[in-house]
Amino acid sequence: MAEGEHLGVSTTPPPTPSMKTLKKQWLEVLSTYQYVLCFCFLGLFFSLAGFLLLFTSLWYLSLLYLVWLFLDWDTPQQGGRRYQWLRNWTAWKHLSDYFPLKLVKTAELPPDRNYVLGSHPHGIIAVGTVCNFATEGTGLSQVFPGLRFSLAVLNCLLYLPGHREYFLSCGACSVNRQSLDYVLSQSQLGRAVVIVVGGANEALYAVPGEHCLTLRNRKGFVRLALRHGASLVPVYSFGENDIFRVKAFAPDSWQHLLQVTIKKLLSFCPCIFWGRGLFSAKSWGLLPLARPITTVVGRPIPVPQCPQPTEEQVDHYHTLYMKALEQLFEEHKESCGLPASARLTFI
Repeated sequence: MAEGEHLGVSTTPPPTPSMKTLKKQWLEVLSTYQYVLCFCFLGLFFSLAGFLLLFTSLWYLSLLYLVWLFLDWDTPQQGGRRYQWLRNWTAWKHLSDYFPLKLVKTAELPPDRNYVLGSHPHGIIAVGTVCNFATEGTGLSQVFPGLRFSLAVLNCLLYLPGHREYFLSCGACSVNRQSLDYVLSQSQLGRAVVIVVGGANEALYAVPGEHCLTLRNRKGFVRLALRHGASLVPVYSFGENDIFRVKAFAPDSWQHLLQVTIKKLLSFCPCIFWGRGLFSAKSWGLLPLARPITTVVGRPIPVPQCPQPTEEQVDHYHTLYMKALEQLFEEHKESCGLPASARLTFI
């Protein structure tokens, strides 16, 4: 049996667009487009709609939602809520076929312990992380049986109407300490928290062909792993930065300073990006470019449980993690279509 088959990875090449029916191509395009629109605009749309409804005869709908929000306020801090039917939604499979997306396992992750997965890079819309770990688009439960994955997202996203329901229903939880401690403190083992360590800041560096990660001073995920004795697992999505064209500004420019300032104030990073049009690959639009995205899950790094980890312990395991991530990148970059000269950069 080939190594790829042993690790649960299909070695069959994905079908090319010319091999797909017109119906299949449109299902992939529409499934991908719904994710982009929901990721970028769902919270804004429902927030605005809820506000405008207050001035109509349907004002009570907004009031009912506010009551529901009040009663359900703590859910993002208590592991979230998931609906398996939504994680199994056929649209996620069409989305994964569009690029295509592939999930690669390099080592077993036994369900007799907990894990903290650091996922890199964020890119513009984190499609590799979301589709692989918050849905069954690439067969997550078959690749890693017995594990319960929780994707940690920005806390503010889980209090925006629309965004809240979209992400919570896929099993997301808040990325803050209270929420993650709750998930990893459950009596049943096999919990896996997925954190996009670089966060929205990495969207500034999501330039095709570049591999720049915000990681040097991001150590909270290591402290989390130490507090709970959860193994650290590096994850890298090759191709995540290639699905959009991005207008990058010089670090000393006023435009870059404005982006950083807005990110500090609002927790999201405004970027100028574009893909292809909905009806034509030759026009500009919000539909991502169909570029392969391969998400490689590395080997687990055993971490001892230290309820009050010291800075020396945090620095030690943070260094081990960075080395493991760099090794993962070097081992798989050429098989994922990158030149041998490609290098990972940490900032």
